[in-house]
Amino acid sequence: MLCRRAARLAQVRFTASLAQTRAKERIDAVDSTRPFTGQFFDTFNRKHDYLRISLTEKCNLRCFYCMPSEGVELSPDGNLLTNSEVMRLARLFVQSGVTKIRLTGGEPTVRKGIMDLMGEFNQLKQYGLKSLAMTTNGIALHRRLPALVDNGLTHLNLSLDTLDPFKFEIITRRRGHGAVLKALDVALKLPIESIKLNVVVIRGLNDSEVLDFIELTREKPISVRFIEFMPFTGAFDNLGLLAAYSKFLSGNKWDKKKMVPSSELLERIGIQHPSVQRAPDELNDTARSWQIPGFAGSFGFISSMSDHFCATCNRLRLTADGEIKVCLFDPKEISLRDIMRAGASDDEVLQVIHQAVLGKKAKHAGMEDIDVVTNRPMILIGRRLSKPLLSTSKSRSNFLTTHASNPGYLHVRAHSTKAQLTHLDEHGRASMVDVSDKNPTKRKATATGRIFITKEIKAVEKARRKGDALTIAQLAGIMGAKKTADLIPLCHPLTLSKVDVRLFPEIVSGHSAALDADTRYSVFCSATVTCEGKTGVEMEALTAVSVSLLTVWDMLKAVAGKEMEIGEIIVKAKAGGRSGDFSRAQ
Repeated sequence: MLCRRAARLAQVRFTASLAQTRAKERIDAVDSTRPFTGQFFDTFNRKHDYLRISLTEKCNLRCFYCMPSEGVELSPDGNLLTNSEVMRLARLFVQSGVTKIRLTGGEPTVRKGIMDLMGEFNQLKQYGLKSLAMTTNGIALHRRLPALVDNGLTHLNLSLDTLDPFKFEIITRRRGHGAVLKALDVALKLPIESIKLNVVVIRGLNDSEVLDFIELTREKPISVRFIEFMPFTGAFDNLGLLAAYSKFLSGNKWDKKKMVPSSELLERIGIQHPSVQRAPDELNDTARSWQIPGFAGSFGFISSMSDHFCATCNRLRLTADGEIKVCLFDPKEISLRDIMRAGASDDEVLQVIHQAVLGKKAKHAGMEDIDVVTNRPMILIGRRLSKPLLSTSKSRSNFLTTHASNPGYLHVRAHSTKAQLTHLDEHGRASMVDVSDKNPTKRKATATGRIFITKEIKAVEKARRKGDALTIAQLAGIMGAKKTADLIPLCHPLTLSKVDVRLFPEIVSGHSAALDADTRYSVFCSATVTCEGKTGVEMEALTAVSVSLLTVWDMLKAVAGKEMEIGEIIVKAKAGGRSGDFSRAQ
């Protein structure tokens, strides 16, 4: 009897779950075809009237939590939104209910023509724009700020994570602490509606300065906002700056232990200032505001990690290359730049934005589940790394139909090569291959290459006046093979059994169409390397050939000229190892 009741209960629960799933599918289907009503509401009825526009990927600082330590490759100018494209999108957003625009980067003040752009943004106030804000590091701001205010700037956020000039250089990898403070002083003398100081708090680095920042609000009518350290690819790359900081700066990924929850900071502040009290928050504000009685300013906490504000989120982001991000922590993006350049009308662009907003989730993932790998580093909120979504062969109609009819078609930038490349770890970062489980075997590899000489081969003989060029090159190749692990960062150091390098001059007939003559002179190099080891010696053979030919160049440049050409460096054969033997066809 009990078994039957349990079975019936399980069946009821299954049926209810199935009905709930089907109902959600029907709701999602209705939502996906919801018409655009002129304002951007998501499926949770949140109205999006705040747009953050990244004007550039460039920055004059290198803050470690924002910029990967190896830097970023700058996009070609043609990949970024032009001024006219930025203003077209800004106008469409404002005409659709956006009342606040914040200019970000990178560093927005390094964008060429920023003053003219600011004036154009100011013209959008006739369509309903109420607030024109900027977030800047302040390095190059103090001279420009009065003109920016004259051109419509109403709100200013200055990023400053420390009041210690020395620590400023550690965090930003640049000087300029005094310039930021000067920008703050200039701002306080101008008719700016709101001045805020953004402080990213990292445990063990600057969390001891919280009370010092609070003290700034005693006399200055500013709002200091303590921001919880957030996870982005590239944060906390190894900086190699000071041994004293090596413990907490080690590693390549976000660590929640470096985040200081706002509740902990408030407790510290309360001990020093027992009279601290809650201050009224602005509508949809990200910060929970507090004030100490008698102080001119206030402070607040942006607790994206420990106490997110997703339920009232009204923000959309436009990256410098024209992608719309509906959530900072969601890697999904869609290119408005591509659809505009495909010839889309304003209505078609708005429909794509509408569908993107409908795809916004109720809240971002928790601290343990934030997508650190495929989301952009903070600095690249100004840019994407993947190839464009739109190719010239796609028709405008097909492209627009794909986007407008499918809110799930949001491009995800990811480390697409990490599954194929052996020298990347699970986070897409460079890593040496683990060969600890391999057994040592006999390995052998042969590489070859040539240096082509445009003058007669007698140049080789003339070089003997400086010494035996080919013998010197041979010795250099052998030394190069033994130093491969020092030259190629992720190569394993190997104990080589033998390095055999041979060079000899040759005449190649009809070898290259690049020359008018059919005859070409060259020096041919062959290197064979053997060892007993856990990994192959192809890199050692290639290094031997490369170094040998570079040495020939150096020895012959005085008599053979700069027209010499090194090429055809290849692995000719290899033997040993799990991948088996290999021999290149003739």
